[in-house]
Amino acid sequence: MQVPEQAAQGPAARELGDFLERRREQIAQRWADVPLFRTVFTVSRDEAVEACKVVVDALREVASSGRLDDVAAPGFDPAREQLGRMAASRARGGVSPAQVANEAAGLRAAAAELLRGEDLPAHEAREALLALTVLMGTLRVVIMETTVLAGDELIARQRQQLLEVATPVISLWEGVVAVPLIGTLDSARSQVVMESLLQAVVERRARHAILDITGVPTVDSLVAHHLMQTVAAVRLMGAECIVSGIRPAIAQTIVHLGIDLSAVLTRGSLADALEYALARQGTEVSRRAAGATPR
Repeated sequence: MQVPEQAAQGPAARELGDFLERRREQIAQRWADVPLFRTVFTVSRDEAVEACKVVVDALREVASSGRLDDVAAPGFDPAREQLGRMAASRARGGVSPAQVANEAAGLRAAAAELLRGEDLPAHEAREALLALTVLMGTLRVVIMETTVLAGDELIARQRQQLLEVATPVISLWEGVVAVPLIGTLDSARSQVVMESLLQAVVERRARHAILDITGVPTVDSLVAHHLMQTVAAVRLMGAECIVSGIRPAIAQTIVHLGIDLSAVLTRGSLADALEYALARQGTEVSRRAAGATPR
């Protein structure tokens, strides 16, 4: 059924705004027990009530402006931050946007029950209920938007955390750090590698940094470009960068693609790279004679 346009503006909208102002406390008290709020504010019910009041005030502002079906109405702005925090909390709890939408739909019933109890002429009551339906439908869309946005932000944060975990910077020796790369090296991960390595060079005062690509399955022109960028950035920080772990198959691929890595210092294995770095630092490592006791 299509809601008549006049129900979404004019006297009905103003009456709805007056109702929301008069019944602000009662609506907030009822909404605090609705799953959308109750499951977020589990410690303090008073906190849930205050959050509900923020949303009621926003709805009253929208109703007073007559823009009941406009998700971009300025009146919604004060509630978006509150709704965003709630949506983020629900997203972290694994709740789907569809479930949040169903919970948002439950808000209308509580407000409609109070509106029916108002002493209004039948025609005005009917128009006010229709206006409430439009307004709550718009609120539901706003909640869905904030929920989807919160979910996207959560996924982005988790992806960033996974990238950081997958690219650890380890100290091999005093002045020597290394990043053992495993898996595909795309642009996003390359950026994390570069930032993590440069930060480690500064914090640990490293003079040599090793990028070990033993665990990288393939090296194409894009991967080579990322490696060369990282090497150049490390050099600008005053350290020497070594790329290790270039297997025969990868060496053949690099030659076949015509990729020029002549400006990059390479070693066949991580052990070779470490040996080179220690020699450059004047550190000599020797084997202990059999049966000798360490001092």
